[in-house]
Amino acid sequence: MSEQAEPVEPAICSAKGCRAAASYAVIWNNPRIHAPEREKVWAACEEHRQSLAGFLDVRGFLRRVERL
Repeated sequence: MSEQAEPVEPAICSAKGCRAAASYAVIWNNPRIHAPEREKVWAACEEHRQSLAGFLDVRGFLRRVERL
C-alpha cells in the first residue's frame, strides 16, 4: 500500500490584509524570549518581502530570507 501525500496549500503572505501567495520565508527569532535554535517564519509575497524583513531587522530579530 502506498500513502498519498495530502495536497499542500500555498503559503499566504503574513502582511496585514494581504491575501497574495507567498514567495519568501522571512525567518526570525526574538532572542529575549526564544531559545537560539528556535526559528519563527513569516510568509511574504514579493510586494511585502522588504517591509516585513525590514520591520524585523530594525529590531534585531531577522535571521534570513529564503525563497520558497
